[in-house]
Amino acid sequence: MRDTLEALDAGEIGVAEAESRLAGYATTAAGRFDAARERRRGIPEAILAEGKTPAEVAALTATAVETTGRALVTRADADDAAAIRTAIEDRELDDGTDTGDPIDATVDHDERTGTVVVHAGDFERPALDATVAVVAAGTADAAVAGEAAVVAREIGATVDRVDDVGVANLDRILDQRDRIREADAVVVAAGREGALPTVVAGLVAAPVIALPVSTGYGVGGEGVAALEGALQSCSVLTTVNVDAGFVAGAQAGLIARAVDAAGRD
Repeated sequence: MRDTLEALDAGEIGVAEAESRLAGYATTAAGRFDAARERRRGIPEAILAEGKTPAEVAALTATAVETTGRALVTRADADDAAAIRTAIEDRELDDGTDTGDPIDATVDHDERTGTVVVHAGDFERPALDATVAVVAAGTADAAVAGEAAVVAREIGATVDRVDDVGVANLDRILDQRDRIREADAVVVAAGREGALPTVVAGLVAAPVIALPVSTGYGVGGEGVAALEGALQSCSVLTTVNVDAGFVAGAQAGLIARAVDAAGRD
């Protein structure tokens, strides 16, 4: 505690970082950022942009970078990304508040997945000796699959994307089975009837995480049939909620962490 207070007094760290060291979180006008989550849980805290104003998202993002060296934002749109760039590059929020000196960081916005990843200049992403395969049934499932891929990659796994291998043509997934079998964990994103996770789980030895996607229409549309099909799977797998790319990626990342740790022992 004394070291933190002395660093704050010397101007070596800011109030947000001091609070995060002492309390495990940093308080902003937009809410509390859980700066200790990665140390405690192995998963970086994510900022859900949905339901927040761009200024609130930007404030939380800046705090995340200041306290942990990076930020992971999900369900972000173009306005959120623009506010984040302003907060990071100019340190001026949408309300005109000058929050200090610019932060040395890179901002990567993926419009398709709705994610924004910010890394401070000196941040080194963890590197695990483990691979996560992220498999998408169709192009319409790629956005949710991509969110899972971003999360698993930020945890430190090597991510192998396998796209457009839906069961309408089984040859497509059978052509990729040897590649998928090399992974230590597999996330399978599929909408409509959601058959692909069950098929993949019958082909590989690694843990499979079914990620139902809200594609499809009619009876069982909006991911309902895909979710229920995964829950009723005769192949052994686990299932997350509809469009829960963050959760699927985090679960796969935790498996990757366990594989990496086992390899080090």
